[in-house]
Amino acid sequence: MRKPELLHPQSQKLEEENTLTDSHLGAFVVHFWGVRGLIATPSSENSRYGGNTSCVEIRVGSKRLIFDGGTGLRILGKNWLSESQPLEGHLFFTNSQSNRIQGFPFFAPAFLSKNSFHIYGIAASNGASIKQCLCDQMLQPHFPYPLQVMQSELQFYNVIAGKEILLGDILVRTALINHTQKSIGYRVSWQSYNIAYVTDVQANLDEFDKEKITQLIQGVDLLITNSPYILSAEDSYQKSDLNLQTVIDLAHACEVKRLVISHHHPDDHDIVLDDMQNSIQSVFAKAIVTHEGLVLPLLT
Repeated sequence: MRKPELLHPQSQKLEEENTLTDSHLGAFVVHFWGVRGLIATPSSENSRYGGNTSCVEIRVGSKRLIFDGGTGLRILGKNWLSESQPLEGHLFFTNSQSNRIQGFPFFAPAFLSKNSFHIYGIAASNGASIKQCLCDQMLQPHFPYPLQVMQSELQFYNVIAGKEILLGDILVRTALINHTQKSIGYRVSWQSYNIAYVTDVQANLDEFDKEKITQLIQGVDLLITNSPYILSAEDSYQKSDLNLQTVIDLAHACEVKRLVISHHHPDDHDIVLDDMQNSIQSVFAKAIVTHEGLVLPLLT
């Protein structure tokens, strides 16, 4: 099994390696397994949009890329178990907060020895690596079994923001898009198509973060982002209409072709998100407020 290459930020070269089978040629598909931010919110009011925390699968050619491992990762794992084995996947974390990693201990394919997973993440605000953060949440008293019980081959990569990751003919760019929360965003490029996964945009965006976000999302075919929150004086995350406008303005300025709003606030139940869908489409026609189970093919 070949390890991915970490490239210098200025490197633009794509490795020539045809890993696609006939059944996968032309595939570039996004599947949303979890779309909630902050905390999982299972309830009857969220039956249509879903309550699992963030997890997005992107299938590019023959490769499987996962972005964030919230509780939606458990559902993804159950689905993967129904497929032929062995499995190989690349799991990218935007940060190490609980809502991004809490599904990892329940990711069933990682417990099977025939499978293999590459795991990427930036160091947390306390300096802990992504491996350390995933290990810590599986220690007693938080979880009954340590990470070592996972029998699959796990390879961990410490991402440095600005570096690029090469997976055959797929290029993954990275950037620090929220320096306060130590969150990174990703841009997946394959052939002439591009998807950006940038889910920590806040209304009070400073020039440093705005510049980094712009670099990732400029001209993408699909931008997956959040309806962002602000930290209130009471140290809780609050919604604001200004936040959504920040995202829309960025999408317009960077000539984003399609916009997907995910990572919904826990208080945004189905009716609120329906209203958001109508509101955002009035100012950005090709915008979607996503829900669990939505599958978006990039190639049409």
